[in-house]
Amino acid sequence: MVDPKNLKNPFNEEDIVQQPVSMKSWGQKLLVALLCVASFYGGWKSYESNMVNDCYASGGKMVEGGRTLSCQLP
Repeated sequence: MVDPKNLKNPFNEEDIVQQPVSMKSWGQKLLVALLCVASFYGGWKSYESNMVNDCYASGGKMVEGGRTLSCQLP
């Protein structure tokens, strides 16, 4: 019969060694952040393009006013 007190605990806190954060995980986080920014920018430009196309389709013309674009209908 095996005495349970003599068995080594596989989850003993003394045996747990902290691993340093690897550069791979930071690289993956940076890649995900860059992909999110690229996706946001692509969606914004797509929305902008659709608004310009809708303006031209309705017979209007785009008027630039500083940092904004507006559709001016005849």
